[in-house]
Amino acid sequence: MTREDTILKMIVERYVATGVPVGSKVLVEENGLDCSSATVRNCMADLEKAGYIEKPHTAAGRVPTAKGYRYYMENLKTSSVEEEVRFAVAKILDEKTKSVEEVMERSCEILSDLTNLASAVLGSKAEEERLVSVQAVPIASKTATCLFVTDTGYVENKTFVLPEGVKAEDLVKGVSLLSSRLSGTPVGEIPEKMEALRPVLQNYLIGNDAIYSAVLEAFVKFAGERMSLYGKKALIDQPEFSHDADKMKRLISFLDDPEALRGVLEKGTDVDGVQVSLGDEKEGLEDLAIVSKEVNIPGNSGASISVLGPKRMDYARISAILKYMAQAIDEYFGKGGN
Repeated sequence: MTREDTILKMIVERYVATGVPVGSKVLVEENGLDCSSATVRNCMADLEKAGYIEKPHTAAGRVPTAKGYRYYMENLKTSSVEEEVRFAVAKILDEKTKSVEEVMERSCEILSDLTNLASAVLGSKAEEERLVSVQAVPIASKTATCLFVTDTGYVENKTFVLPEGVKAEDLVKGVSLLSSRLSGTPVGEIPEKMEALRPVLQNYLIGNDAIYSAVLEAFVKFAGERMSLYGKKALIDQPEFSHDADKMKRLISFLDDPEALRGVLEKGTDVDGVQVSLGDEKEGLEDLAIVSKEVNIPGNSGASISVLGPKRMDYARISAILKYMAQAIDEYFGKGGN
């Protein structure tokens, strides 16, 4: 490792830990370097000229740039999975009876707890699936649940409170008609096709536009991007966002938009088996970074789990956790792992 590599590694790791720009004096004093502050400053000047670090407007120290983080990830990081992570993952997966949803929910909760950042599971694209069936199941005299199933095994449900005068059997008949007419339809095309069936459907739900609208809304949601987000507050509370109201608003808007998240992920870079994506400066998300790993979830091919945090996040630790967790999930569901 060259002296410049050593200095860059120290800058990245200290900035990740503290969020404070790093100066040459701190590096010498806290790392026992066998060189002077002047030598360190010269190395930092070279790193800055090469685009690996930069000087913030309001501080004397230096912080890593996106290029610096990528170089660190690809060449300088060391990784390990702590016993705490192994124990937590083993605890999730020790029962074979857990549902897919429960496994993913607990996995993301652990990711957020271990990193003190946000985590997300992003499902496959809806346009890659076709509807197999939709079924209405009466629960009580005034409530019913609709179950939607795709050819990948993806399942979603919506519970309705029936308006006065609407019978559960009417809803069942209307939904049964929809199922027979929509089976095999690409999920993304369902809302449009359902609108074409509206006159026929209303024969079963005469005058009950509320029920029709509720069923349509469920289909629209079903056809949308699939994402579950955990630890949102932990991310928003990071100083990069909590100290800037505009940045916080833009971040919150981004977190509520699965399509925007998928767009950022698609622009990411593969680094040692994980996907590293940085937010777009034009969108006001230049301080955001996302580390992701694909997972094999039954009924959700192409899904991924991610950790979302500030650009100074501990990439080495987070990527190690993600890779370990993804492999454990793959093995749990019998898909194998990389």
